[in-house]
Amino acid sequence: MKIAVLAGGMSPERDVSLSSGALIATALIRRGHSVALADVYKPLTTDNIDSLFRSEGKFEFSVPEKEPDLEKLKKDFGEGERLIGRGIIGLCEKADAVFLALHGGMGEDGRIEAVLESCGIKHSGSDYASCHLAMDKALTKAIFESSGVPTPKWTLYGGEDISEVDVPCVVKPCGCGSSVGVTIVETRNELEKAISLAKSYGAKVMIEEKITGREFSVGILDGKALPAIEIIPKTGFYDYKNKYQSGATEEICPARLSPEKAAEMGEIALRAHNALGLGMYSRLDFLMDNDGRLFCLEANALPGMTPSSLLPQEAKAAGIDYDSLCEMIISSPV
Repeated sequence: MKIAVLAGGMSPERDVSLSSGALIATALIRRGHSVALADVYKPLTTDNIDSLFRSEGKFEFSVPEKEPDLEKLKKDFGEGERLIGRGIIGLCEKADAVFLALHGGMGEDGRIEAVLESCGIKHSGSDYASCHLAMDKALTKAIFESSGVPTPKWTLYGGEDISEVDVPCVVKPCGCGSSVGVTIVETRNELEKAISLAKSYGAKVMIEEKITGREFSVGILDGKALPAIEIIPKTGFYDYKNKYQSGATEEICPARLSPEKAAEMGEIALRAHNALGLGMYSRLDFLMDNDGRLFCLEANALPGMTPSSLLPQEAKAAGIDYDSLCEMIISSPV
């Protein structure tokens, strides 16, 4: 197959996406495919699109500790406010399918999926409507509640006096992943700064009940729950740095759970996945409190595929190596 792998883009999770894209493209080449890897925001510099597809070689990209400077990128690439670089759709039209290695922003909120689907271009992951539901945390929570998926209590911050907000709590932007813009607020003095940080990533801000306990994630692949993984950051919580820097977090897969609790978590993950209408794969994040109660936090329509990402580790625990995982995902495009 000729496969275009789209990564990067104008999202705070851009660098995570570029790392995922490099690994995915390399894996697909090893599987015998002809692959083009492109930054969805960066304009193509050649009219010979066929020359961008490679059948050998290796791509590499390491995730820096800090989030990317998106304003600088706009100046460097000269693409301004547009989200898809010139020539990118033409590249996708040359491919048999598009592997979406995007994270956050237009990659996960349904916009790129809508564009590709409008052009009749097959792509990995879920359709545009499901991606939009999964990316907007408020919509996700509403669907969880209507589908019997346990989730922490939450509200949207509407500008009310912060003295009315219960603390401790978790403050997060509604439209970001990778814990970008998330703050665990322990005291009222921290609240205003946390809300300002979340607002810098979007107008909608969620305030969520703080659950104290253990953190887990469960991948869904081809209609089945993968083994759960437990996440134990060495310092702080599972934020952007702890997610993507090697050695920052201890990850145990399969998680140390009783068979009954593991089955319960997998059942809830699959219920949440289906309630959102997600496709071939996704990842659901969980907390388990000190009484053993499970809470599903959110869904990831395009889970990370970096060396430290959770879904590949869960697939490996189920006997599926990285290259086979990529093959499974692209073999069932939307």
